[in-house]
Amino acid sequence: MGDPRVVIVGGGYAGATIATSLDAVADVTLIEPKDSFVHATGALRAAVDASWEDRVFFPYNRLLTRGRVVHEYAQAVTSTQVRVSAGRVVDADYLVLATGTAYPFPAKFIESDVLVAKARLARLREALREARAVMIVGAGPVGLELAGELSAAFPALKLTIVDRARDVLTTGDYLPELCSAIRSQLDDRGVAFELGSPLGYLPPVDVGVLAPFTVHTRAGRRIDADVWFRCYGNTPVTDFLVGDLAGARRADGHIAVAPTLSIPGFPTVFAIGDITDIPETKRASAAIAHAHVAAANIRALIDGREPSATHEPAAELVVLPLGPDAGASQVLRPDGAREVLGARETSEMKGIDLFSTAMAQLFSTAAPAAR
Repeated sequence: MGDPRVVIVGGGYAGATIATSLDAVADVTLIEPKDSFVHATGALRAAVDASWEDRVFFPYNRLLTRGRVVHEYAQAVTSTQVRVSAGRVVDADYLVLATGTAYPFPAKFIESDVLVAKARLARLREALREARAVMIVGAGPVGLELAGELSAAFPALKLTIVDRARDVLTTGDYLPELCSAIRSQLDDRGVAFELGSPLGYLPPVDVGVLAPFTVHTRAGRRIDADVWFRCYGNTPVTDFLVGDLAGARRADGHIAVAPTLSIPGFPTVFAIGDITDIPETKRASAAIAHAHVAAANIRALIDGREPSATHEPAAELVVLPLGPDAGASQVLRPDGAREVLGARETSEMKGIDLFSTAMAQLFSTAAPAAR
């Protein structure tokens, strides 16, 4: 008999990590429609700086040594088979679901071809160079980080952040000191906040496109801008589940998992990353942690042992850069207490490199030096 067949659906942070972890012990097939991995953590920097594109897009061709990457969409997935968009079926002894979430551009991309994605980024940067005013809808981590990148790269740009909430960062368990630090730094750059009332209607143009418009909040505040971005609305990509796995998908699209990250009732099927129903922020570090737990449990099953690795949601943490040299972070001290770090520490942890060197190492490429 050959090596056990591990099929991984989705090549994001979780899928790429578990694929490399199991490559030496199993016959790994990674199903991912994009021709290049998208390092979403660096995508907002690439939206304002073309030199960052090579630190955001990494080809899959050097990810695996023994296994293979199938650049197709998963159209129908059961516990033992994946039907891809080319029409053929890939059989699995062990199945890992790691398809993540859909999110608006430029934080994520729908394009499968990296050349098309880069062309869209180039059009966006051209639009930003001509724009005088930008509106960001959403005062969560993505919206604030995008505001930081825009205000750092285009200091003359008028930025307005709109949110129905009355403050920034209200969707997570964030310390007041973090919210104050982020708000204060953006205030100092002249960023305007329209909080406490949603928009009455969305602009009549696509995100990232140069086209002047006027909108109003439900409270009656008028906002004039040339470009806008939607920074809310993570949507789990799980609508491909059929047959015996159809019931694993909850009404909100997430998938319930056991502490071992297997799907209850399916000991050889695992769900990892943003698609799980684990109550934690959907961030890359959590997805990678999921991948290591699931990989350990699949190795145990291959060896005839009971899976024993488990994942426990971590305390709410965030490293939130506002461009290369600013931002704030909420981290854990050695005693388990949370504390807020400022711009210098945030820049050193994430702002300068945005973890792109680690991604380059995973994909066996050499990342350009950070500027």
